[in-house]
Amino acid sequence: MFRNLFFAALVAALCAGLLVSALQYFRVTPLILHAETFEGEGGHSHGEGVEAHSHGEAAAEAEDEEWAPQDGAERTLYTMLANLLAAAGFALLIGAVSMFANLPITAANGWLWGAAGFATFVLAPAYGLAPELPGMPAADLLARQIWWVGTALATGAAILLLAKTRAGWAIAVAVALVVMPHIIGAPVTPDEPSAVPAHLATEFAAITIGTSAVFWLVLGSVFGWVGDRLAARSVPLASGAVA
Repeated sequence: MFRNLFFAALVAALCAGLLVSALQYFRVTPLILHAETFEGEGGHSHGEGVEAHSHGEAAAEAEDEEWAPQDGAERTLYTMLANLLAAAGFALLIGAVSMFANLPITAANGWLWGAAGFATFVLAPAYGLAPELPGMPAADLLARQIWWVGTALATGAAILLLAKTRAGWAIAVAVALVVMPHIIGAPVTPDEPSAVPAHLATEFAAITIGTSAVFWLVLGSVFGWVGDRLAARSVPLASGAVA
C-alpha cells in the first residue's frame, strides 16, 4: 500500500508540476518580468543617503544579483524544478494525511482532495495575503510566513474534521478554525506607494490563484486515478499468492 501511494504521489506530482510550469511560462512569468521593470521606481523620497550606501552593502547586493537565475531557459528550468519539488512535497503530504486519517484518495474523490488542498494552501491564505509582484510593498516576511502557516493548518484541520464527521459540534469547530486566522488578521502591508500598476497586480493575483487551482485539481485527480489503477493490479497478484 505504501509503495503504491508513493508511486501515485510521484506521478501526480510530475503531471501537476509540468502542467503548472507550462501555464506559468505563458501567463505568470510575463507579468513578473513586466513588474520587474517597475522595481526601484516607487514613490519613496530618498535623500543623499541613497548615494551613501556602504561598499559592503553594495557588494552584498551585487552578490545577490549574481546568484539570481538568468532570464530565459535558466529561469524556466529553475521554476520547473521548484514546481516539481513543491508538487512532490504536497502530493506526499496529502498521501500521508490520507493514510493516517484512513480516507483513501480515489479516482472518484481525487478532485475533492485537490479542491481541499487548494482551499487550504491557496484560497484561505490568499484571502488575507494576496499574491504579490516584485516591487510591491509587503509586510514583514517572518510575520507573513507565520500567518500563512497558521491559516493553512487551521483550514486544513477544519476540512479534515468535516471529512471525518458532520456532527453539529464539528461544524461549529470547523467554522471557528476557518474564521479565526482572518479575525486575527494578516500582517498589514506598509502604506507605501507602489510603482506597479494596480491592474497588473490584480491580473497577477487572479492568474496565480487560477493556476494554483489547476495545479491542485490535477494533483488530486491524477493521484486518485493512479492509486486506483495500482490497487486494481495488486488485487489479482494478492489472489494468486493466496491460491
